Formats: sequence, C-alpha cells, structure tokens
Amino acid sequence: MKRTPAALWIWYRGTHFRGYQRQPEGPTVQETLETSLRKAGVPYTVMGAGRTDRGVHARMQVVSVRLPPCYTSEMLSERLPPHVPPDLGLCVARRPPDGFHAQWSAAGKEYRYRIQLGGTVSESWRPFVMEPSSEPRLMEGTALKPERVAEFLGAAVGCRDFRAFHENSSLCKPRTLESATLHELGNGLFEARLRGDGFGRYQVRYLVGSALLTAAGVLSEELFRSALDRGTSLPGLKAPAQGLLLWEVLYPPAVDPFPAEERARAPGLPLAPPFCLPTGSDSATAA
Repeated sequence: MKRTPAALWIWYRGTHFRGYQRQPEGPTVQETLETSLRKAGVPYTVMGAGRTDRGVHARMQVVSVRLPPCYTSEMLSERLPPHVPPDLGLCVARRPPDGFHAQWSAAGKEYRYRIQLGGTVSESWRPFVMEPSSEPRLMEGTALKPERVAEFLGAAVGCRDFRAFHENSSLCKPRTLESATLHELGNGLFEARLRGDGFGRYQVRYLVGSALLTAAGVLSEELFRSALDRGTSLPGLKAPAQGLLLWEVLYPPAVDPFPAEERARAPGLPLAPPFCLPTGSDSATAA
C-alpha cells in the first residue's frame, strides 16, 4: 500500500533551536519535528519549504511528509500535538493537491522583521525584537527616523541580483522583491515586511540592517543604492536573528493546501509574541 502525502503548516520560536535543518549539534526544528512524528507513529523524514537560521522564528513553515498506509492527515492533527515541545506546534495537517512539494512548489515567501525605533520595548516582545541601541555601529550615526528606514527598504523593491546582501554560499541570480514596507505596531515598535519570490541566505537581515545603517548616516546612500543596482560590495549590517519571522510561504492556487481564509486566521497559532500583532498595528510608513 502506498504512503499518503501530507502537508504540515508548523510554527516555532527559534530562540532555542539551532536553525531549521538537521545538523550534528542540535536541537534543530527538523530533528525535533521528526522525533515528535515518530512518537505519533510517522517514522519518516520531512522536507521543509526552506531553511531558517539559528534564532529565527516561523509563523508559517510548511513541510512535506509521507504518512503510513491507512494513516490520514486528520489522524496526524490529533496525534502529533501532544508530542511537540512548547516552542513548536502544528497549525494544520492536510492532504495536498497532486504534485505538491513544500519546497519545489513554493512561489514565494513573506518575512517580517521587528525593530524598536522609539520608546521602550516591552518585556514580552524583548526576545523577538532588534533594539538599535544595542548595535555599536548604529550608535555612531544620527537618530533613526522611520520614514528614512522605509525609504531605503522601498528602494530594494524590484528584480535584481542581491549579491551584496546575502552570503556567498547562496546562488547569485536575479530575485524579485515584490514589496518592502515598514509598519508601526505601537509604542515605538515597527515591523518591516518583505515579500518576494526567493531570498538568499541572510538576505532579509542584511537588507534591514543596511537600510538602518544608511538611514542613520553610517553608510552613504550612494553606496547603498550602488550595492542594489550594481552589486557593489558594502560593509553592511546583518541584523540579529531574534527580530526575524518567516511569516508565510506562498504557493500557486492550483497546488496550495491552505485556503486564503485559513491563512488569515492561522488555526492553532499561539496568541503571543512573536506571532500576534498589537491592536491597531497595520498603519504603514510610506516608502
């Protein structure tokens, strides 16, 4: 009898994981999930939509897995949750459309990065936010103005080779950044939202960090724009992992296992940082 394919929407807080992908020195998200699946009666490896690095969180990571014969995704939704640790959970398990693959079917991703640009970060958000005051290079510059940060994030939108903003281990090729906006969440907390068809390793962190350096006057605007337009090397800033959240993995409608209404309400997602948004948090700072 054939094993049944399943698509899992999982969430995790990356603080205590050494990234998503299994490695000799754990714990990792993949290793922890596969251990939990074995306890739930599914002794197979999983394939994620992509990797997240150490300390990065995910509101929506998607993984493909095969289920044993006669084992359904509905059964998995009941059996898996008791075996996962507090910082990892299952939103939905579903049999996907034919031809679906968590990684190869993905059409894009949205990442969100939280920055405290004013006021004082609340204790509940502190583990999930970048505080510019803790970055020595930013202390050398002028006070950060949200509209300037938004301006430089917006300058990155378009199809280009982001080689100056990701590690050399990532393939250099054109990638499309569809949008990059800055939103005020309240009490001085802001969120950069970046959506695109693909991202190199650390690309979001280098883009956000370098936009902050440029807005603070530590990097010249000319150098920042040259790095975007021509791939010119620049002494950028890799923003810390704790502020980064994989918000959503996008699929073409024909193979997407998760309908729009489900994506909007995210069943089973904890109503706590870094997944929740403060009330009245959708005002955007124009780029």
